[in-house]
Amino acid sequence: MFAKFSQLFTLAAVATSAFAAPLYPKELTGLTARTIHSFNSWGGHRSLDNFDNFYGSDNFDGSVHFSQVVKEEKHVVCHAQQVEIIQQRLVILQEMAKKIITEQVCEVETQVVVFQQFHASLGSFHHDLRRESGHQVGYDSSIVSHYGDILGSDGSVSSNDFGFSGKDIGQNSVIPSGSNWNDASSPSSVGDAYTAALNASSD
Repeated sequence: MFAKFSQLFTLAAVATSAFAAPLYPKELTGLTARTIHSFNSWGGHRSLDNFDNFYGSDNFDGSVHFSQVVKEEKHVVCHAQQVEIIQQRLVILQEMAKKIITEQVCEVETQVVVFQQFHASLGSFHHDLRRESGHQVGYDSSIVSHYGDILGSDGSVSSNDFGFSGKDIGQNSVIPSGSNWNDASSPSSVGDAYTAALNASSD
């Protein structure tokens, strides 16, 4: 499974939509209803106490209830970079996720649940990239600012509370400009890229 996840990340420079499709709001998938799941203490596992507090019991991957606030105080422009450089950095994030999950969660059931939440939440970004979600394409600068705090000076994963939850994602959005998106041609070309990446990840 992790080997397949590695392949998905290397395809992310073309289309992050190579992630397995989680459940999305009705307007994105045509689903008639979304099942509400709670993972608070699921299966009697203490390590899942208060799990639902992060996104909400009806918002497992953060895709249902999402509020975006674009910050205008900074102007960020994307810069073209060799794809290998992008792949390297995404693999670092991938391995960091593995480190956090395996070092800070001992119950395998909880490892599976939190990994799937991470997997599905990141995978939903492809709807933004394809301009299907109604969200502007960017990132939360406040959340990103904590990246350097993840590891301690000794290389161990920190355990301090950063004071935010998944419900805060999007409240400090930065939208880089400079992409080649074209309303007339991009839906088709990006759709082709998505399909090619999805097919490669499922082979």
